[in-house]
Formats: sequence, C-alpha cells, structure tokens
Amino acid sequence: MTYPVDTPQQLRTILRTLRQSRKLTQTQLGEMLGVGQKRIARIEAAPEVTAFDQIARMVSALGCKLVIEEPPRHRVAEDEPPPYAPKW
Repeated sequence: MTYPVDTPQQLRTILRTLRQSRKLTQTQLGEMLGVGQKRIARIEAAPEVTAFDQIARMVSALGCKLVIEEPPRHRVAEDEPPPYAPKW
C-alpha cells in the first residue's frame, strides 16, 4: 500500500497508524529501535523535527520503506517524447 505524505500531520498519522496496525506499543517499537517509549512518542508527535535517520529506521522497523516519487508530467502531445527521454 502507498501512503502519500505532503505534510507533517500526515506523517504523524501514518507513523502512529502503522505502529498500531502491527499491534505494537510505543515501548515495543522503542525496544526494536534501541530508544525509549518517550522518544517514540516524540517522533510520532513531531516528525518534522526528527532526524531523517530516525524516521527511516522507524519506517523500516514497521516493515515499510521510504520512497521519493516524481509525479507524472503532463505532455502536450501523445507523440511528443517526455523531456527526460534521450534524443538520438
């Protein structure tokens, strides 16, 4: 499943929901990451001020991965090649 994230509020909700859907408490997840329950609570409450490596480790511990995806670009004509296609 894909979870688009555009705001810190969305990331907050997704992280908490993923943890709960795996039936993990904050304490259990903290043990998996080598941090305390309070740290997990802080990450869930304010992911926007959390180091990327901690978010990445948390996402991985929850069995997910982070992906950066470019939205599709709109082309003017169907026969026009995309701007990133090599021009031989």
